[in-house]
Amino acid sequence: MKRFGRALTSGALGGVLALTVGCSGGGAPKAEERVSASPSAPKTSSAVISIEPGNGSTGVRPAGALKVSVQGGKLTEVKVAAKDGGVVPGTFTADGSGWTPAGDLAVSTEYRVDAHAVDADGVAAGLQGGFSTLTPGKGAGPFDNIADGQTYGVGMIVSLEFRVPVKDRAAVEQAVAFDTGDGTVVKPHWFSAQRVDFRPEKYWKPQSRVTVKYRLKSVETSPGVYGEVDKDQTFTVGRSRISTADASSKQMVVQEDGKPDETVPISAGASSPASQNTFNGTMVVMAKEGTAVMDSSTVANHEGAAYRVEMPHALRLTPTGTYVHGKNVAQSIFGRQNVSHGCIGLYDGPGDGRSDLPGGKFYDAAMVGDVVTVKNSVGGPVAPDNGMSGWNIEWSKW
Repeated sequence: MKRFGRALTSGALGGVLALTVGCSGGGAPKAEERVSASPSAPKTSSAVISIEPGNGSTGVRPAGALKVSVQGGKLTEVKVAAKDGGVVPGTFTADGSGWTPAGDLAVSTEYRVDAHAVDADGVAAGLQGGFSTLTPGKGAGPFDNIADGQTYGVGMIVSLEFRVPVKDRAAVEQAVAFDTGDGTVVKPHWFSAQRVDFRPEKYWKPQSRVTVKYRLKSVETSPGVYGEVDKDQTFTVGRSRISTADASSKQMVVQEDGKPDETVPISAGASSPASQNTFNGTMVVMAKEGTAVMDSSTVANHEGAAYRVEMPHALRLTPTGTYVHGKNVAQSIFGRQNVSHGCIGLYDGPGDGRSDLPGGKFYDAAMVGDVVTVKNSVGGPVAPDNGMSGWNIEWSKW
């Protein structure tokens, strides 16, 4: 069988050879026949692709370092993907000579780049590369005043603070987004290089749901300092409860969704000395502290006799020590005299107070984020950065 195979092959080849010689008339092939019979050499594209940073680069900055370009041609496709499979979106220049990512890259991440282009004759070219971004050596240490899954009052302001001063405020603003579900616009306001607050134009809508999306991890907040945090936090807005305390009439009107207005006798801050005046303006409940110690040594520019007393049912309004709290003194004072050291006092029982008296009732019904406005006090206005008092800034200036 092996010999038969070889003989058959030899005969076949001989037949082909004889046929070819016969067709050529016995002469040599023409020049054009020789050219067409030889295979075409592959053409080299005139398009030259460049990828920055170069292949194998490490410690690459997340912002502005990645660029793909071509000379002598037009880019047709650029794919950039992280090692974990995440794809980086980007945009081409109008003439197709360049491509850049749509946003910053992630820190501490490996990327692969696959770029393709064609020259004027349509001949394709390709280039691949890879690099890794830097691992931050220093973090900005951001922290806020909200907790995931909690319910807050309609006056809640989201306050974001940084342990390291922020230089690139615009980058931070772009990295914080609010999903309100109803189109409510939320804007930032910087009180310092380390604090930015966020709120809507008016109080939140009761029963709404708000998700704060932080994408700060790869944001260079200051030279060599990165934001560290990528996370979502969702909170719910509860019922509306707004209290207006009139230091002149010594009455506080409480308005709550679905309930009749309630008027509660109060005792506001004393008229003198000035350090005991109650601030005017809108404040927001920051914390429910139970029984709190009121200490004159913690009050800036305190005047008058020193004091250190415990007050029940304490709702903090400002970091500087303004509260709505229970007060265990004669009931006849409330609605008639302002004898507080700057707070709004409500009649309450001894010790930790009583839940059936005005101080305890107001405390039990309150939640962080509730609004308390003081008017007609002899004191000055509350500073907008003193707690969540940013509602005192007009929206046009926020």
